[in-house]
Amino acid sequence: MEIKDILTEAIRTAAAKAIEEGVLPAGELPAIVLEVPPKKEFGDFATNVAMQSAKVFHRSPRQIAEELAKRLQGDWLDRAEIAGPGFLNFYLKGDVLYDSFAAIYRAGESFGSLPKKDAPKIQVEYVSANPTGLLHVGHGRGAAAGSALVNLLRAAGYPVESEYYINDAGNQMDKLARSVEARYFELLGRSEEKPMPEDGYHGTDIIATAKRIIERDGDKYLALEEEERLSALKELAYQEKLTSLKQDLAAFHVTFDNWFSERTLHPEAVQKAVAILKENGNVYEKDGALWLRSTAYGDDKDRVVIRENGEPTYLAADIAYHHNKYERGFDRLINIWGADHHGYVCRVKAAMTALGHDADKLTVLLLQMVSLYRGGELVKMSKRTGQSVTLQELIEEVGTDAARYFFLMRSLDSQLDFDLDLAKKKSNDNPVYYIQYAHARISSIFRQAEETKLAAGDNPDFTRLTDESEIDLIKKIEEYPEEIEKAAAFYAPHRIARYSYDLASLFHSFYNRCRIIGVEEETARARLALVTVTGHVIRHSLGVLGVSAPESM
Repeated sequence: MEIKDILTEAIRTAAAKAIEEGVLPAGELPAIVLEVPPKKEFGDFATNVAMQSAKVFHRSPRQIAEELAKRLQGDWLDRAEIAGPGFLNFYLKGDVLYDSFAAIYRAGESFGSLPKKDAPKIQVEYVSANPTGLLHVGHGRGAAAGSALVNLLRAAGYPVESEYYINDAGNQMDKLARSVEARYFELLGRSEEKPMPEDGYHGTDIIATAKRIIERDGDKYLALEEEERLSALKELAYQEKLTSLKQDLAAFHVTFDNWFSERTLHPEAVQKAVAILKENGNVYEKDGALWLRSTAYGDDKDRVVIRENGEPTYLAADIAYHHNKYERGFDRLINIWGADHHGYVCRVKAAMTALGHDADKLTVLLLQMVSLYRGGELVKMSKRTGQSVTLQELIEEVGTDAARYFFLMRSLDSQLDFDLDLAKKKSNDNPVYYIQYAHARISSIFRQAEETKLAAGDNPDFTRLTDESEIDLIKKIEEYPEEIEKAAAFYAPHRIARYSYDLASLFHSFYNRCRIIGVEEETARARLALVTVTGHVIRHSLGVLGVSAPESM
């Protein structure tokens, strides 16, 4: 058991004894949070559980803390002290930390990945941008967040499947076909015959697509009837856009277990979902259209699902898609959407309830906006396209690792100011450089150790690690499994970004204070073992974030 697990169990046992003896009334102890105090004089660990349980036991926090402290037992404990209004501070015996760390060292590469949970599968759906244009930085933040969340949940032991919902049906695909057709005619010197629609896609990527079609097939599509030509151009453009999208995401360390095509929902799945809503009285006809009774389930107004012309709305397809998710048996559904979808959440949940599903199984995480800054000035447009800055351009400028880490530094629901100049800096001011440099230093230490024939071995004497920087590093490593568990529970990969930075900072302090090569052999072996574990945890945490761990810089 880890130290925090031992402490938690001891506190619960102490509370149970106090209740059994009648000193405290019956009640359930709240969640126990253990922290490393900011100052050494406050002990090795501290908890505010006495303050959190005052309402449960109807006693003052200090009185509760005193009763718990009297009943704490274990050969691991030197003493427990009460501070302030009721903090419990724990002072451990010297060998406890070392014994716990020895177990971590023996665990090797498995440390940090929690045991597999016997739980139904979770589905995480993210990005899901229309395959009609280039991915922009907003999509990039969603891609980094979604892929890191999938990695995090898997590290916490949950079975997870990632999915991209391809919006490849409806008006946007017709618009793509007409936009490519216009550029196709324009490049062949016949722009007056098919001018660009006012609501068409004007990006340079559409011109590039039309060029590639001409390079491959020439002008053969001119001879086709308009409907046939648009159908052919739509499919060619769609396949190219989808391939490009997958390539851009792969370059950003993002892959998916499943790519779900909206086209597969039309018409059968949409009709099936609407039929269920009809049967249970949750749709009605008005002005020739079919309306979902979404106000009955918390929405601010009812929504059209089938238009007057018989065509399904975007919501109808989304209802069918989410109905499909539930039918696939996922226990939890997590969607990552842009903040502009805030009002859409309620209607989708309302539809799921109307279909008879448990809407609480669906969680929608909303990503806030990303603002890019260069030279202290807001970057609004792409130099290349004159539109939003693309993910590909961002990768070209700062690299995948920096882009991913900067996207993940803040919680998903907070606006992000992305400093392009800082992301490119090769200095300790740049947080991702700072972390990666720690790993590169660790790799350098191992190269030096190999040259001098130094090895940590199977049973290093960790009692040799007495410097404050060594103890701080061990304690931080001890926290890692708990941090994985908490970050997964709160869908918060930014916690791992912060943890990896804090761990790197403690390692740099250790590196500057404690020599490894050239000191007494047992001390050197113990320190090398500490470096071994630190390197593994840095690699693991960066792996969760989808960031590489270089061996040299």
